[in-house]
Amino acid sequence: MPKSHLLSPFTIRSLTLRNRLVLSPLCQYQAVEGRVQQWHFAHHGRYAAGGLAVAFVEATGVMRNGRITHGCTGIWEDGQIEGLKQIAALHKSFGVIPGIQIGHAGRRASCARPWDGAAAIKTTSGPEPAWQTVGPSALTEKEGAPVPKELSEAEIADIVEAFKAAAHRALAAGFDILEIHGAHGYLIHSFFSPHSNRRSDRFGGSLENRMRFPLLVAEALRTIWPKEKPLFYRASSVDNVPGGLPLEDTIALAKELKPRGVDVMDCSSGGMTGSVSLSAAKIKPGWQVPYSAAIKRGAGIATMAVGAIIEPKQAEAILAAGDADLIALGRQLMAEPHWLYRAAIELGEEKPASVLDPHYSFYLERRDAALER
Repeated sequence: MPKSHLLSPFTIRSLTLRNRLVLSPLCQYQAVEGRVQQWHFAHHGRYAAGGLAVAFVEATGVMRNGRITHGCTGIWEDGQIEGLKQIAALHKSFGVIPGIQIGHAGRRASCARPWDGAAAIKTTSGPEPAWQTVGPSALTEKEGAPVPKELSEAEIADIVEAFKAAAHRALAAGFDILEIHGAHGYLIHSFFSPHSNRRSDRFGGSLENRMRFPLLVAEALRTIWPKEKPLFYRASSVDNVPGGLPLEDTIALAKELKPRGVDVMDCSSGGMTGSVSLSAAKIKPGWQVPYSAAIKRGAGIATMAVGAIIEPKQAEAILAAGDADLIALGRQLMAEPHWLYRAAIELGEEKPASVLDPHYSFYLERRDAALER
């Protein structure tokens, strides 16, 4: 039996995760017309043998106009299934549960890739032209940004149907966990936040009305996503901007999402204005853990902590305190794909190499036994 919380199993619906470590969705901006490329296979291959419990494919657009950039993965047409299917199969072959995050970028769509500045695309011609963005209200993300088209109720219904169609394709591709992207200023988050939603109809104003679109998406996905498979929701727990989303509203949302079939709240924050990837704000290790703890306790729902979780003992302390049920790593796994092996060593596991694929653990265990200390 494992000594640590980090390496203990966790059951969600019919799935038992072999430990508590999750690869967070990491946008790569390398897709072509939403289709994954060799880069994506290499990217996921780095993590598959590392002992993870779950690996998520990056934010994947449910509509062509719902991409952040021209390089984003998509799941709006059947031709995109095959590449995603290969990634899901790769992870399963190593005992990793494959998940995919689906979303719509809303008013934060039609942008350049982060290393090209992440600004709104200016030109409407050429190989990568701009397209019309949409949102709950005709409000720009920031000064100088394009004005999004305010969605009609009929258009909102069409987007909900696009989420359902995406769930069908995710099933066909072999994914076992689905995550709704309701964070970082993208469409679902922008409907929920009073900072970006100034509507006066049933989708705006009161907390109940601002929750309507996220809840409709969750309800719709649960009509497609099998009852034995988990559904996650990534939330920006707070906006950290004037007039933005308070934590209390996110706790209220989590309370409503839970009876609609959401199993885990993935607790991020911010992103209402400006690129998350290019943020220059200084952050402390584990800075978002208090959001996970508050949502877990306030809504009585399982949570996943994310954000500058660097050290194994830090992750273990979060779980031991009951502040989260799962730990999501992104950039740290980019830097250290076999982070879990180091964690097993530092947390005192008797056979730390056993957390890795047997083809790795065989050699590492022999080395450890033979090495003079």
